[in-house]
Amino acid sequence: MDNNKLQVYFEEKLAHAKIQFERTIDCKHTEFDDLYPYMTEQPQFFWYKRYVAWQELLTIVQTVSDLELNWQQPFTDKQIIFVEAKVMDAKVLDNWYEQQQEEVETEQSSQKE
Repeated sequence: MDNNKLQVYFEEKLAHAKIQFERTIDCKHTEFDDLYPYMTEQPQFFWYKRYVAWQELLTIVQTVSDLELNWQQPFTDKQIIFVEAKVMDAKVLDNWYEQQQEEVETEQSSQKE
């Protein structure tokens, strides 16, 4: 597989993993819910689901890095810092969208003026 095809393949995998992780932050349905439908009633399931999605994201980022391909493009600067730190904690969950939210608020305030 040439580098261009490899880059496209991993961009798709990375985008999918990022979306799955973000869906866990938003408490939305993911593929993981389909694997364990009987667990969705358990409160700890949502934390476990987040950790699984986070680990999938980190695994793909590590693979892309090992192949010396670009993995940072779909992330904000703050998200890159979180991914590079590799530790998912409340700070990651609380601030994952922070920069994106600030951009939306700035755009909305400029439209009002």
